[in-house]
Amino acid sequence: MQQFPASGYDRAITVFSPEGRLYQVEYAREAVRRGTTAIGIKCNEGVLLAVDRRVTSNLIEVCSVEKIFQIDDHIMAATSGLVADARVIIDKARIEAQINRITYDEPITVEALAKRICDIKQAYTQHGGVRPFGISLLIAGIDRHSSRLFETDPSGALIEYKASAIGSGRSIAMEILESKYREDMSLEESLELAVYILYKISEESLDPKNVDMSVIKIEDKVMEKLSCDKIEELVDNALKKIKSEEEKEKDEEEGKDKDEKEEEGTNSEEEM
Repeated sequence: MQQFPASGYDRAITVFSPEGRLYQVEYAREAVRRGTTAIGIKCNEGVLLAVDRRVTSNLIEVCSVEKIFQIDDHIMAATSGLVADARVIIDKARIEAQINRITYDEPITVEALAKRICDIKQAYTQHGGVRPFGISLLIAGIDRHSSRLFETDPSGALIEYKASAIGSGRSIAMEILESKYREDMSLEESLELAVYILYKISEESLDPKNVDMSVIKIEDKVMEKLSCDKIEELVDNALKKIKSEEEKEKDEEEGKDKDEKEEEGTNSEEEM
C-alpha cells in the first residue's frame, strides 16, 4: 500500500489520518474558536441569545453586522465562525422550517430543526470537492411549553444545553456559567448574566453598540429582538452592579489584610 506523508492528510475532507482524525473538520473548529462569542441561556420564562458583534470601526453600520437570525417565529440561532457560511446554513434552516409547515401543517420542533442542520453539516464532511462549514450554531426556541437550546458543531455533532457559549470566549463563558447559572433564573437575571459574561470576555471594555440580544418567551413563542436602548440600559445597569461587587470584594480583601496584620502584631507582642 502506498504511504502518504503526514502533511497530506489535511488536503481532502474524505481522508482520515492514521489517528482517525479529519483535519479539515478540526480546521473548521479553529475558525469557530476565532469567531465572535455567542451565549445562549435557558430560564424559567424562555430562552435568550446574546452575541458580541465585535464592531471594530466607526465607519461600519452596526445594524449590518448580523449574528442572531430568526429561523421561524419560535426559533432563532446565533452563529460564530465564518459569516458567509452562517448565512448559507441559516437559509437552509429557514427552508427546512417552511417545508415542515407545508408538509405537516405545524411548526417544526427545535430539536428536529437542529438535527436537520446537523445532517447537512455532516454531509459536508463525507464528500470530496467540498469543505466543512466553518461555523457553530446555538439554536434556541420554544417547543410546546418548554425552552430548548442546542449547540451544533462543524462536524455535525449536536448537544442540548441549559446554557452554553461558542466562539473565542467560550472557555471563560462556560466557567462563569458553571458557577453562576441556576435553572430557576428569571429572564432579567439571565440577561444580566449574559451581559456580565460579555463584559468579562471583552476584558472589561464592553461597548453596548457591540452587543446584540434576542429572546423568545414561553408565553408568546415569538422571537423578540431587544432594542438598542434596552441593551444600553441592561449594559449600564450590569456594569454598575459589577463595579459595586468589585468594590465590595476589594473592601473585604483589605479588611482581611488589616485583620491579618493586626494578628501578626498581637502575636509578636506576645512573643516579646
